[in-house]
Amino acid sequence: MAREDAGKAGKQASLADVAALAGVSHMTVSRVINETGPVRAETKARVQAAIEKLDYRLNTVARALVTGRSGTLGVIALEANLYGPASTLSGIESAAREAGYATTITSITRPGRSSIADAVDRLRRQAVEGIIVIAPHVTAARALEAVPGDVPLVAVGGGDDAPVPVVSVDQYDGARRATEHLLALGHKTVWHVAGPGDWLEALDRERGWRETLEAHGAKIPPVLRGDWSARSGYAAGRSLVGERGMDAVFMANDQMALGFLRACTEAGISVPGELRIVGFDDVPEAAYYTPPLTTVRQDFVEVGRRTYAVLSERMNGGAHRARDLVAPELIVRESTGLS
Repeated sequence: MAREDAGKAGKQASLADVAALAGVSHMTVSRVINETGPVRAETKARVQAAIEKLDYRLNTVARALVTGRSGTLGVIALEANLYGPASTLSGIESAAREAGYATTITSITRPGRSSIADAVDRLRRQAVEGIIVIAPHVTAARALEAVPGDVPLVAVGGGDDAPVPVVSVDQYDGARRATEHLLALGHKTVWHVAGPGDWLEALDRERGWRETLEAHGAKIPPVLRGDWSARSGYAAGRSLVGERGMDAVFMANDQMALGFLRACTEAGISVPGELRIVGFDDVPEAAYYTPPLTTVRQDFVEVGRRTYAVLSERMNGGAHRARDLVAPELIVRESTGLS
């Protein structure tokens, strides 16, 4: 069987197959793949063409033994089924792929010290070059203190007190923009349906809402707390329907806003005629709510790009420890009476 047919008969092509097809030595192929030595442009082009034709896949373990670099990044994901963490993960994968890295994802359900430490240990055994932790929980941020200092690691949404570099959307500023938008429309105050109390993002959004009202001398209504689901938003809406003076609401995410809108419809409350609502996230469906939802957009692609940039700096010996905040954007639609 000809070596160029190796990948067509169920046999994974080897480095030797690539070398034979390109007409070079296996050492030359290794130099091209691992970028460990000079290779003429014409020769490099032949090797890359052979790799593509044979659909050659590099053995990352072997590469790590030879070069000390596996070409793989590890990602520890919590609550990856929710829109924010899932979109963050997608942004990270995209940025890593553009930089030539594969990603290995480890999902955990409990954001405790031992679960994160175990996940880090599993990824280290797979020879990942660096690790990203999507850490939206208060307990997850604290658990990062247990991670060995020799592991290049960056957290997404890890909070101000995380012992590692953090990249996140500026949740506080997003809440400020949402609240000021409603106040600018003439409302005396803004009610708030917050996210879970153990989520850093929920706490930052609540703080942004509260401090913005304080800065404007507005009365601060009692906070209702949901769990990010449309069901909890619906329950909050049912409890607030008919509340005297309640004509503007900032919802901590778009799913809860969806449930709240349903409660308003059932109660015969017109949005935006009698009540204005702002959400957070700008999920793809937000523009198709009834009415279309004014919301705060998070740029998860930019979060992924910046996260990779900070991790790359760490992997190359840099000591970046700052918190890198991505600016949010207020998207105005009909739920606040504007389009």
